[in-house]
Amino acid sequence: MMKGANVAVPMSAVRIELGWQSGPGIPDADASALLLAGGKVRSDNDFVFYNQPQHPSGAVRHEGKQQGPTVLDVLSVQLAQVEPQIETIVVAASADGGTFGQFRGLYVRVLDASNGAEVARFDSTDATTETAFVLGELYRRQGAWKFRAVGQGYDSGLAGLATDFGISVDDAPAPAAPQTPPPAPTQQFTPPPTQQYAPPPPQQQPYAPPQDQYAPPPPQQQYAPPPTQFAQQQYAPPPPQQQYAPPPAQQQYAPPPPPQGGGAPVNMSKISLTKEAPSVSLTKQGATRGTMRINLNWTSQSQRGGGLFGRRRGAGGLDLDLSCFFELADGRIGSVRALDRSFGALDRPPFIRLDQDDRTGSSATGENLDINLDFTAQFRRILVFTSIYEGANDFRGVHATATLYPLNCPPIEMMLDGCMDDSRDAVLAHIENINGELVVRREGTFIRPPAGRPGAGVMEIARMYNWDFGFKAGRGKG
Repeated sequence: MMKGANVAVPMSAVRIELGWQSGPGIPDADASALLLAGGKVRSDNDFVFYNQPQHPSGAVRHEGKQQGPTVLDVLSVQLAQVEPQIETIVVAASADGGTFGQFRGLYVRVLDASNGAEVARFDSTDATTETAFVLGELYRRQGAWKFRAVGQGYDSGLAGLATDFGISVDDAPAPAAPQTPPPAPTQQFTPPPTQQYAPPPPQQQPYAPPQDQYAPPPPQQQYAPPPTQFAQQQYAPPPPQQQYAPPPAQQQYAPPPPPQGGGAPVNMSKISLTKEAPSVSLTKQGATRGTMRINLNWTSQSQRGGGLFGRRRGAGGLDLDLSCFFELADGRIGSVRALDRSFGALDRPPFIRLDQDDRTGSSATGENLDINLDFTAQFRRILVFTSIYEGANDFRGVHATATLYPLNCPPIEMMLDGCMDDSRDAVLAHIENINGELVVRREGTFIRPPAGRPGAGVMEIARMYNWDFGFKAGRGKG
């Protein structure tokens, strides 16, 4: 498609892929969607992205990333479920650690969710210094949906793009590195930089709603002064009930999927644990209560074109089990594993729970480990690991992302890939209570089974990390 072109979208559900070529010096990117009524969001809940992965209506969901030579970040849209007030769904992208001029092969595709057929594709080729992009949009015309290629860039990142559509953004600076202390109190009250009030460059002109044609927007739209919009966005107070509505009481012991949005300004920061910066203090980040969810998404080279992140497992599908060992402050040790049918509990020891063993792909959120941080003092250490149950001989060609979702803290993500041997088990993270401070350390270690015992990788994990308990032969998953 050429910029400005549109195409009909007659199906009831679509999958939207943001894709680019991976390689040295290529930044990461994140897909997002904004649901608009009259050119603006109705509330911050109408913004779907990595920190707020599902719209309250269930119509739009951020599925997550698929690593490989071509990196994909995916949104799913149930067009039949979109609320009647919503006229437009903006498909946007933000760069993490660079500009869009550094990307190669950046594109957005719209696919029929039922059979994977391509409905539309727009390749972005003219990016330079932009850090956020509106790549396209789904919009409603006389009851029917269409997709239009947009290609409008922003130099102000995801926060600037979101603010332009009416999102109230928590613009507190994120720490430069996971272990960096929070800024001094005086920094919290520093007035915004003057460039926030300067008119943006042409490519950042206030976004015009679709006109269902190829002609550029009318001239008067090009000269509409954006400061008025900024003033409305910065000083229009959000609805009081959103600011002061307390979180549901059941969130501590029966948590929902990762945060769905709320009344506070949207927090767009995230923490990536890498080999160079492998650890972060949950305590220093403010995650001292509530339930922390640990989610694992994955895909395999042998599954290209199949179910994303192992969601559709069936015949030949990849099934990874998410598990942990724990040691409590009183010396008790144990494990939470689907294979042992030890699913744990949140309101009593071990204060850790595996929510389900999702082997069919029927769950939208997959398998998750939940840890009740209200009982931080009861933990000595927790080792989070994953094992291949079926669908692959080893971790070669498997790409996985583990994400921790603590309350009052940005998501913490870590990648797992690059296996070069016959390992069927991998250690993801080590969570340790150090003098009352809960610290997460990325491990990213593949574990080879002992010689002659191909199924004994979990026993090898226990030996290497000094969990001194014996194992009995498992019965498998019935």
